[in-house]
Amino acid sequence: MNTATIKRGSGRSGRTGGSGTPRRPRQGKPLGDRLLDYIPLSPAQIHKLMTWGIGLLILAMLWFAASFLGLPAMVGQEISGAAGRAGFAVTKIEVRGLERNDEMQVSDIAVKYVDRSMLSVDLDKLRAEVMTLGWVKDARVSRRLPDALIVDVVERQPVAVWQHDGQLSLVDAGGIPLGSVAANAIPDLPLVVGPEANKQTEALTRLMDAAPALKPLLAGATWIGNRRWDLRFQSGEQLMLPEGEAEAAAALVNFARMDGVDRLLGRGVLRFDMRDPSRFVLRLPPGHGKNDAPAITAPSAGTAVVASSEAPKAAATPAPEKKED
Repeated sequence: MNTATIKRGSGRSGRTGGSGTPRRPRQGKPLGDRLLDYIPLSPAQIHKLMTWGIGLLILAMLWFAASFLGLPAMVGQEISGAAGRAGFAVTKIEVRGLERNDEMQVSDIAVKYVDRSMLSVDLDKLRAEVMTLGWVKDARVSRRLPDALIVDVVERQPVAVWQHDGQLSLVDAGGIPLGSVAANAIPDLPLVVGPEANKQTEALTRLMDAAPALKPLLAGATWIGNRRWDLRFQSGEQLMLPEGEAEAAAALVNFARMDGVDRLLGRGVLRFDMRDPSRFVLRLPPGHGKNDAPAITAPSAGTAVVASSEAPKAAATPAPEKKED
């Protein structure tokens, strides 16, 4: 009976190759090489990019050093000076777009650039200086070679005269003061009176648009307590309106309707008080009775018409004379 003999190897046979030589452990790639494997570029392309990057870094360092030493500014000044010597220097200033204001105010700002090189003129700075003029709404500054600066101005349009602290000023729709105006030279514009009244000109325009028939009859408006309007008409009467834009517009429309039917203006009434929606009060001059009030045939539903006489002002009592000892 044949017996199979099993030959047992040494305990270190698992660490050897088939030829019996020891197997070396595998060594991984360096981290840099493994990262490059993920970049879809050839080694030549990567080398080219690195070369460009180093070149740009060197240029940036050189530019920083030159800027620190002021070389770009010196070169710019030299180029600007050369342009001026070649005939590209400011000799003319043209101001366009003015109708109401004197162009000398703009010219006085731009005159400091005369005889300078056209390349040295800071257009944005010049525009900012022109915009400091209160009546300038917008401005555009440009060069016209070889020697002219062009300043195009858009003026603010006055819509009212503002009276405050004894001063009269023209104001635009945004309430910006455009300059003072003499009392004997007030233009044909509505007069707004009171603190912050200049900022309410747009609201006043919207209010009067609600009753276009009364708009040409308006002489002025007083902004009371920063909350409501008293209107004054050219015929001398005053209309006291309630608070709130919608409420004031409704009252004004109602007044325009009644004036159209009964002709309230020009009838000797001092004031029409519409602050209370349920009452329409007519204030008459001193010494006048209710019978002197104009008849109101078309008041709003639920509105009571009340006529009352203005109380006469008491005469001032003179101060007693001081007796001498």
